[in-house]
Amino acid sequence: MQEEQRRMYELEYPAPVVKDDSTPDNGPTMIVAMNGYADAGQAVEASADHLKAALENRQLASFNNDELIDYRSRRPAVTIDHDRTVEIENTDLGIKVLRDNSGTPFLLLSGPEPDLRWEAFTDAVVNLVEKFDIKNTIMLYSAPMPVPHTRPTVVTAHGNSPELLNSMVRMESTMMVPGAAALYIERALDKKGRRVAGYTAHVPHYLAASPYPSATLRLLDSVASAAGLNIPLGSLEADVTRVNQQLEEQVTNSEEIAGVVHQLEEQYDAYMERYRSRHPQAIMPGEEHMPTGEEIGADFEAFLAGLDENPDILSEEIDDREDNYGREQGPGSDMDDDI
Repeated sequence: MQEEQRRMYELEYPAPVVKDDSTPDNGPTMIVAMNGYADAGQAVEASADHLKAALENRQLASFNNDELIDYRSRRPAVTIDHDRTVEIENTDLGIKVLRDNSGTPFLLLSGPEPDLRWEAFTDAVVNLVEKFDIKNTIMLYSAPMPVPHTRPTVVTAHGNSPELLNSMVRMESTMMVPGAAALYIERALDKKGRRVAGYTAHVPHYLAASPYPSATLRLLDSVASAAGLNIPLGSLEADVTRVNQQLEEQVTNSEEIAGVVHQLEEQYDAYMERYRSRHPQAIMPGEEHMPTGEEIGADFEAFLAGLDENPDILSEEIDDREDNYGREQGPGSDMDDDI
């Protein structure tokens, strides 16, 4: 088994730090974003590319392409400059350690979905999850759906961990889908009792073949909320605004397209209304998370604990507020007269 795993991947040496020293008992999150399956709007591949471009990262493990990739079924693009072969498209499949804007480490498994040896690949990934004591594994998917681009992008969640599903929209039906390496990993981690979830962005079916940054943004925002990561999303928000403006122009110039979009809007609104009635606590797409009573109570207890550790903090805060207020009002104000 160990020899098989050595053939399947190679670990970097020295390996980058995987766990946060401040919380040694709290394992990291791993995001799985392999391109080639369920990637409508190129949202999954774009998610991986955005994370690697926006955040500090180091290689942790590299998988053996010769064991996993069928080059004849997905021939890498080769650049020939005059009489020299100068570049071959990158098809690396591996795991990187990234750090979010707060310095928290997390892992990213990205690259092409393997063509071959899914079971051996799954065993290798599960071995790495156990080796580095990964707490949460989140798979990213993106599927074409009969939804309009004029409504907030839906991300549905499935998995075995209430913490990772939280109040997200759930799929409420049984379905049969084509197999994928990521789904094999999901099943294997579930059998091992490891926390795992899958997030699927719903992309308007008429935009599935084009880049759709709204899906990328919602996938990464969902991951950030569930895993407590501080991921920079500003550039994606700008991309969403730009693409939405382009789509609005196209819809305005075509009555036929406008009619189709209107029908999809009615279907979307009706479904969301039914879902809301069945799940009143769910956070619907486009809504902000409202803290529960338990979360408010926990925050208040933490605040009181901080006062116990530093009893002068409250008096200092009050003094600061009084000083600021005095500067804002100034001498001779109506409030001074009232006092």
